[in-house]
This record gives sequence, C-alpha cells and structure tokens, in this order.
Amino acid sequence: CNWNSLSHTEKSITSVQNNQNLFNITEKLYIKQLLQLEEAEGGFDQFTRSYRTFGVQRRPDNSLFFKEWAPAAEALFLTGDFNGWDKFSHPYTKKEFGKWELILPPKHDKSPAVDHNTKLKVVVHTKEGERLYRLSPWAKYVTREEKSVIYDWVHWDPPQPYIQIHPRPKKPTSLRTYEAHVGIASPEGKIASYTNFTTNVLPRIKDLGYNCIQLMAIMEHAYYASFGYQVTSFFAASSRYGTPDELKQLIDVAHSMGIVVLLDVDGLNRFDGSDSCFFHSPPRGEHSLWGSRLFNYSSWEVLRFLLSNLRWWMEEYRFDGFRFDGITSMLYHHHGIGTGFSGDYSEYFGLQVDEDSLVYLMLANHILHTLYPDCITVAEDVSGMPALCRGLEEGGLGFDYRLAMAIPDKWIQILKELKDEDWSMGNIVYTLTNRRYGEKCIAYAESHDQALVGDKTLAFWLMDKEMYTNMSSLIPMTPIIDRGMQLHKMIRLLTHGLGGEGYLNFMGNEFGHPEWLDFPREGNNQSYHYARRQFNLVDMDHLRYCQLYAFDRDMNRTEDKYGWLAAPPAFVSAKHEGDKVIVFDRANVLFIFNFHPSKSFQDYRVAVEVPGKYKIKLDSDEVLYGGHGRLDHNTEFFTELQPFNGRSNSMKVNVSNIILLTHQRSPFVERH
Repeated sequence: CNWNSLSHTEKSITSVQNNQNLFNITEKLYIKQLLQLEEAEGGFDQFTRSYRTFGVQRRPDNSLFFKEWAPAAEALFLTGDFNGWDKFSHPYTKKEFGKWELILPPKHDKSPAVDHNTKLKVVVHTKEGERLYRLSPWAKYVTREEKSVIYDWVHWDPPQPYIQIHPRPKKPTSLRTYEAHVGIASPEGKIASYTNFTTNVLPRIKDLGYNCIQLMAIMEHAYYASFGYQVTSFFAASSRYGTPDELKQLIDVAHSMGIVVLLDVDGLNRFDGSDSCFFHSPPRGEHSLWGSRLFNYSSWEVLRFLLSNLRWWMEEYRFDGFRFDGITSMLYHHHGIGTGFSGDYSEYFGLQVDEDSLVYLMLANHILHTLYPDCITVAEDVSGMPALCRGLEEGGLGFDYRLAMAIPDKWIQILKELKDEDWSMGNIVYTLTNRRYGEKCIAYAESHDQALVGDKTLAFWLMDKEMYTNMSSLIPMTPIIDRGMQLHKMIRLLTHGLGGEGYLNFMGNEFGHPEWLDFPREGNNQSYHYARRQFNLVDMDHLRYCQLYAFDRDMNRTEDKYGWLAAPPAFVSAKHEGDKVIVFDRANVLFIFNFHPSKSFQDYRVAVEVPGKYKIKLDSDEVLYGGHGRLDHNTEFFTELQPFNGRSNSMKVNVSNIILLTHQRSPFVERH
C-alpha cells in the first residue's frame, strides 16, 4: 500500500502488525480502541477536541451551549448569577448515553446570557432524591473565596483574551529540566503568582541553562498542601496563582526564551451522585494508601475526558508535554502496594497488569506524538516496566523518558548510613548506570520529594544547621561546610554526566536551599514560612549559595556545549575503591571524580580513547564555586599511547575534587 496515503490510525496499526514478536493482547486492545475511535467518532482528532462541546461553549450567535455526562442522574439544572441562583428555571435535556444538554439564547442586546467572570453551578438530582450542587468536570476556571473550602465554577470568556505569539521551541536534544511550583516561587511568605514567576523566576531558569520547566500543581486542587496531587478540576488552571491569561503569558515568555514547559498530570468524585461515573466502583476504584480515586480507563466517556484534557492543555495553553505522575499505580492492579520489583519479566507481564490503563497510556502517547511531533512525555514509574520508553510500533508504551527514581534514593541512603571512607564507587556507578538500554532516563540527585518536610535535601544532609550560621564567604569555611559544598557539586555533576539522557533539578536545590518545603496546614498553624524559595540568598554575594548556583549554571552550560546527555551511555574506565576515584568518558568529554575524604592525587593516570591534548573546562575546586583553587587551568594534558583500563590511550592528571577536561583538537571532547 501507499504509506503516505494512510491515516494516522492505519499507520499505527500497520506498524504494530509488522512486528509479530511484540504483538500481544495489549497491542490488540490498543488497535481495537483506535479502530473504535475511527468508527464511532471519526478518529481521535475529533474525539480529543471534546472540550469544544462539553462544559459551556459560546456559539457564533452568542447563544451558550451546555453539555454534561451524568449517566446516574435523574435530572440536571443550571443555576448561577445569571438567574439569581434559581434551582429549577434552567433544566438540561436528557440525551442518549447519559448526556445532558442545555441551550441559553443570547440576551436582548445579543450579548451572552452568562457574563464573563460570573458564577455557575450544576444542580444534580439523583434517583435517591438527593440534590447535589456540582462544578462542571469540564469547567475552565474555578475560584473560591478566601478561607472558604467551596469552589465556584466561574464562566471564563474574556472579551480580549491573551494571544500567545511565540512558537513552541523544538524538542531539546539534551533535556535539562527545572522542576518548579508557581506558588512557592517567591521569598515572601504567601502564595506567589504566575506573573511573579514570569518576571522573577523565568530569567533565573534561563540563566542557569535549563531548557525545560516542569510545572507542578497547575490543575486546580482544593487542598494547597497536597502539592497538586489531588486534582479537583482537570481543565482549570489553579486560580490561587492568577488567571488563565497570566498562565498563558508565563508559557509564552518561556517559549520566547527557548524553554519548553511540561505539565505535571496526575478525583472527580460522585459528580452524578454515584460512586463511580468517572471511576471504578470500590474497592477497585480506591487507592488505599493515597486516599484517591482511580479512573475507569475502559469507559468510553472517561477516555474522552482524559484524552481531551491532554489536548486542552496543549492547545489552549500551549504546553509542550507532560510528566505522568505515579503511573506504577496505573500499570498494576496491586498499584505497587506491598510489591517489590526485582526485574524478572514475570512481574511485568501477567494478570496483575491493568491492561485498560496500559491501553490508555498507549493511546495518550500515540495521540500526543502524532498531533505534536515535538511533544515530550515523561513517566514516573518505580517498577521498571520494560518498553515503557520504546515506540508503540515496537510494542512499547511510547513515553520519551522515564524518571531514574533509584538515583536520589541511593544518594540519600549513602549520606544517611555511610561514612565517607565507606562509600562504594562500584555501587554508585552501578546505580547511575543501571537502566534499560535504549530507553531514555531523566537522572536527578533530588527532586521535590526530597525537599518536603519529613525528608531532607542533600544540602541539609550535608550541612544541616551550619547552613544558618556558616555560609558566609567572609569567614573561613568550617569542615562541615567545606565537605558539604564540595560533595553537593560532585553528586550533582556525577548524576548529570553518568545517570541518564536527561537531567532534573527542583527549584532552589541548585543553590542548596537552606530550608525544607512545607505547605500551610493544621500541623504548622497554617504557616507559609517554609512554603517559599529564598532566591534572595543567591543575590547576596557574601553568602556561599551563589557559589553553588554558579556551579549549577556552568555545569548546564558546559553540557549545552558538549552534549553528553544526548550521547550514548558513558564508558566507565575506573571505579577505584581505595582511591575513591571514578573516571568515565562520554561525548568525548573526560570526567574525573575524586571522592576521597582526605587525599588529592598528583600525576594520576586516567584512561582516554581519543589521543591528543586536553584542557580543563569545568573544575569544582575553582574559587568561583567555593573551592580551593588548587588546579592550574593553563595546564595542558597530553595523552600517551599506553592502553589503560580498557581505553586505547592514557594520561596523567592532578585530581582534587572533580575536573572536566576537553580535547583541544575536537570541540566535542570534554573531560570532568
């Protein structure tokens, strides 16, 4: 057949059918779902634009069309500011398949019957005689009064909406992600705004060399302290930070800087009065540890809602992709609770796998990458599901990256349990390189999980209370601060260079933020003291936080120049347990790490593949980064034709903490 003449669906089906070895029941279900979308809805393009028909839509004549799915409801009414909150004057009409519709003609002056920024509610009458006041699941904007727990559906239809003008950047070859939360992105003890983030934080992210932002807690959530993980309105950008237009401006300005923006996606409970509707009925529909509900991914209308939701954020706000949070809970019927994963394939392919969830994830990746070729999808999975980040045509789930979640756990375990002299170089290297070949990983030394109260950041594990008293560069460094500063840099660069094909950092951790993260709640007397990031500390030249910031910046800029994240996995030539030295090369860059707690080395032989002259390009011991300046950066290192540790050449170098050397005859050779 003529490949170019095939539809998106036909191409996907043909690709899977051409690989019979991977054609199993999940692929069959995935293909069946694609065919059903083609037959019943005219394809996924129309199906995923259902946000244009559900909720409320303004028609060309300014009439308003309302539509909901509430299969268990007895009757639906619309109430709000527009009708004086009359509970019965505007009934919906019941349609087939549990749909309900209502049309409001325009006012006499031809303006819409519901004004912009006015409140609405859906009144649901149940078969049991209950009267429930609900927000539309498709609501585009919801707000609440201060100190209130009740949200209002607010009709968002501004006369002059913000128009984004900057195109999406191309998908980065090397993904350097800055994980951020808008509400805490200010030194002030309050909920910060989208505008604050645009004005004050985006320039810092750009300066630091990150090319991707992962925004957390954007979908509206009732409980601020949930960190956005208990979404209540999937189509509404959180109003606690500002308006939808201000979020659009944030993304537009990020795009103007060449930065892509990812959305964190993670319930709708009893909308129609039943215990299911969008979810499985209990017990399957309940997550016993998280206290949350689990979507029924086999439901046609749930698929419509969720896939349209992804499309909405891509189209309306122009996000560039998504991080799918906690998908281990989706992949298995046991949700990963009380289950360990050794890597045996029987753990991943069997009756414990939730095929409905797998098909949804395959559909989501297929649709997103077909409609938006530069879209980025990241999976958070602790189980190590094989082929998670392989193409759908190969039988995979189609994600671009998975988070290397074992790496931060390893660093915390080392700092908690081991003395410096007991660190195992081999064990560290194993953890950083233990990933499925051909599936891209995002490595990180710590994320928001390690910053939350109840845990401790790397900076806190390393320097603890001395961060409050001894971080001034006007006084000599104490042994604790000296050790902490050097290890903070070394841990991050080792993770950056060896741990994956992408890198992630949580906001503030790049400069060793001195306090943990804790949202206002009953347990802390509703305090905002820890729900903030003290960027002001970086701007004080006499504090050492700016030295850690400078190293993080130059680490990213050096990667941008030499591209080790986009290169094949590193070749590790040394993991010496006695010397506590790790040496590897990647992208023609030589990385040398000395983790010995008391020794530097002179004329230390290291292996290299490419012969010639090398120079230092990044040195954690520079005074600029809070180091001691023990290395001469004018020194040139020449290779010898002496095979060593599996490489064709070798040379002698001086090693203090970590250095990065670059080959002078090739602009793409760098060694640390």
